[in-house]
Amino acid sequence: MKGNDLVRNVFQLLGDYARCWLRGPPIYYVWMISLLIFVGVGGVAYLSQLREGLGVTAMTNQVSWGLYISNFTFLVGVAAAAVLLIIPAYVYDWAPIKEIAVLGEGLAVSALIMCMLFVTLDLGRPERVWHLLPLVGKPNFPSSMLVWDIIVLTGYLLLNVGIPLYVLVMIYSRKGTKDWLIMPLIFLSIPWAVGIHTVTAFLYNGFGGRPFWNAAILAPRFLASAFCSGPAISLLAFQIIRKFSRFEVKDEALFKIGEMICIAMGLNLFLLGCEVFKELYTGSIHKSPIVYLYTGLHGHSALVPWIWTATGFNMLAFLIFLIPKTRKSFVTLNLGCLLIVLGVWIEKGMGLIVPGFIPTPMGEIWEYTPNRIEILISAGVFAIGLLIYTLLLKVAVAIETGEMKIPDDMAKGVSHASPAGH
Repeated sequence: MKGNDLVRNVFQLLGDYARCWLRGPPIYYVWMISLLIFVGVGGVAYLSQLREGLGVTAMTNQVSWGLYISNFTFLVGVAAAAVLLIIPAYVYDWAPIKEIAVLGEGLAVSALIMCMLFVTLDLGRPERVWHLLPLVGKPNFPSSMLVWDIIVLTGYLLLNVGIPLYVLVMIYSRKGTKDWLIMPLIFLSIPWAVGIHTVTAFLYNGFGGRPFWNAAILAPRFLASAFCSGPAISLLAFQIIRKFSRFEVKDEALFKIGEMICIAMGLNLFLLGCEVFKELYTGSIHKSPIVYLYTGLHGHSALVPWIWTATGFNMLAFLIFLIPKTRKSFVTLNLGCLLIVLGVWIEKGMGLIVPGFIPTPMGEIWEYTPNRIEILISAGVFAIGLLIYTLLLKVAVAIETGEMKIPDDMAKGVSHASPAGH
């Protein structure tokens, strides 16, 4: 392809992208405007935090991680769960899931961006993040687990941007994808997905003074719960996509994802039971955090309703996905997905991060409940993530369905490839 043709194709692609993002039915504009309002409200709340510091939040010196890091932990799992679509799609070449794998990778991209935003929000002085950068700062690699977390998250983001971008550009250009070019990256993304949540678990494991996090099964628990929440969100998103677009998502693909969720949730509940038994049966002095979490401690019980709600949601969802009849009914399937998203969010957020600080090493109990500032800022970040995911989906669906493709006069000499052929 000549240089002038290449430049013309790039500008054609960018123009089509912009037109795709700007066009849509009325409900699309209502959705986007609503998200922008949430982003604006969250931005105003963040300006208050940026001006006055983290003191405007409910966090204290005793409980220094709260809603922001809770959301970060949950979203790392959502991002990692994209591997459950990648394995059957590309390793086993199963067509029903291969057709929707790109959409799942888009969810991973938006989740990773939200992860990075939540970590930035938790910094009292975000402009000092350059200290973690190589060359200009002192990242203390490889001893710092935080730097390891930055590396694995950034690498996984690049993989989940690069692979679907290549596939979609090839479909848009009416060319066939070259498997030898992307398969090594796909195989690399599988252990990398496991790595991002494992390193996040190691980040908590590394705090020797926080016995609640010093569990060898923390990383497996993270992965098991991640393989529930991420696919549950994907199931809900795929149904919305096929309702409001011409993109076909087969029922068999949705039900297969439901089967994988059932296995993951069963494993998650088993590991949780193992951890509770180990903490309570031995009766060691380090059982205080889990006692505080599940029954309250010395009259303090702010998290008890949270964790029992999460446990009830997860157990009910497991039963829904375990029974074939309810797993294959979209009413109960969607109910189970909602229960899993809420249950895992509480379990991996408020039920994991906060009790790690309570009681303190001095035996003090400082309870934490997110305040209005934290809730507004968090809502703004989730709105940003949904905006990004919506824009990614809109373009991906348009290309996959053939609604957006390179014009005929620019596609001379290019072999045609069907969207499902990638």
